[in-house]
Amino acid sequence: MEALDLARWQFGITTVYHFLFVPLTLGTVWLVAGFQTAYYRTGKLKYLQLTKFFGKLFLINFAMGVVTGIVQEFQFGMNWSEYSRFVGDVFGAPLAMEGLLAFFLESTFLGLWIFGWDRLPKKLHLATIWLAAAGTMLSAYFILAANAFMQHPVGFEIDPETGRAVLNDIGAVLFQNTAYIAFFHTIAASFLVSGAGVAGVAAWKVMKNKQVDVFRPAIKVGAWTILVSAVFVSVSGDMDMKVMVEQQPMKVAAAEAIYETQDQAPFSVLSIGDVSGDEATDVIAIPGLLSWLATGDFNAPVQGINDLQQQYLEEYPQYGPDMNYVPYVPVTYWGFRLMIGLGMIAALYALWVLWAFRGGRTPRSRFASIASASIVLFPLLGISAGWIFTEMGRQPWIVFGEQITADGVSPLVGAGEVWLTMIGFTLVYAVLAVIEVGLLLKYIKAGAPEVVVEDPYAEAKKDDDKQLYFAY
Repeated sequence: MEALDLARWQFGITTVYHFLFVPLTLGTVWLVAGFQTAYYRTGKLKYLQLTKFFGKLFLINFAMGVVTGIVQEFQFGMNWSEYSRFVGDVFGAPLAMEGLLAFFLESTFLGLWIFGWDRLPKKLHLATIWLAAAGTMLSAYFILAANAFMQHPVGFEIDPETGRAVLNDIGAVLFQNTAYIAFFHTIAASFLVSGAGVAGVAAWKVMKNKQVDVFRPAIKVGAWTILVSAVFVSVSGDMDMKVMVEQQPMKVAAAEAIYETQDQAPFSVLSIGDVSGDEATDVIAIPGLLSWLATGDFNAPVQGINDLQQQYLEEYPQYGPDMNYVPYVPVTYWGFRLMIGLGMIAALYALWVLWAFRGGRTPRSRFASIASASIVLFPLLGISAGWIFTEMGRQPWIVFGEQITADGVSPLVGAGEVWLTMIGFTLVYAVLAVIEVGLLLKYIKAGAPEVVVEDPYAEAKKDDDKQLYFAY
């Protein structure tokens, strides 16, 4: 394998691994804040227990996300120096904002939340978790804005002397429709993942007859989070599809394995056989649905792969007549379907769990227990499949229309060096996975902490009347 292929594999492995922790972090922090708010308003200790229980699971994922996320930025300079040289002035701006503003906000207030239980007043301590949650949203937005530039580059010009992209409109980079629709879609999907995690863990604990009074309310919270977020995922996905047709029509064509331009283009539910040939085989399709999803019109044409390939050959002659602009169709086709299908499984689980646990009932079957214990994996793998589809569907471009992936790799890094780092990262990440799973299972099995002190803010209240002194 060449250095380019290995560099892509390494970036894919480390990125997907890191991304497993992202949706769990983005959604769970808001649910933890909700549980703590319920405790603040009602004084019921079960909400305090839920806050500390799911807060601990959130912190484990947050720490792992930080550790694995650092590697991503290093890789731009390690294996993708030509990409960094070309778009560093533009791509680096939102990433710098994420590090200096968003991550600083979330980490600072998260630290205050962790260590402030018996040191901060109740209301102020509650505010810290909400501000930390807001920081995670900002962090996600800046990162998705940077990625949106790769999908649809705007707000820049090419320096004729250096050939580098130079930022000339940060507002265009941060607030283009590609960025905010991707943010809307990703956050909704993250809440779906986190809702599945909360509902699944809570249902499993109740079925095991462990702290039933504590975890039963969390089942409804998680299930309704899944259902509401599923609606927003569908709406934002529809918006994203329509933008994608305008900006990256080849990705849409590859996602549906449509090789020839079609009026009333069908949506392929399933294709049996090789979708990477000249045409898909044995397709189970819904006529006109893809046209409607892409344009809002059941009769509108959708461009096919072959026509788009010819169009790009004429539009980008600098890459030669043999350049292949078609992404790997099987990955985009099945990635798109896994994204949708696995998310739908979580929504069906939410409907089932609301029915099965209604009125104080508790299902006892082995299937119900296994389903609850594993349900979070379905939307988590679904959102990961969606991310893979988004990135693989852009190929062969690393920055769409401006730089192909082959031109972004570091020219002085050889295949042996990439092999070494890829094996090293994989081994380290395997160890981290064992630690992560071990910690999660340990604390899930232990359950919600028993509240010994009914008011964890008692010490902070005692300090309210004390005079503060400054000493140095």
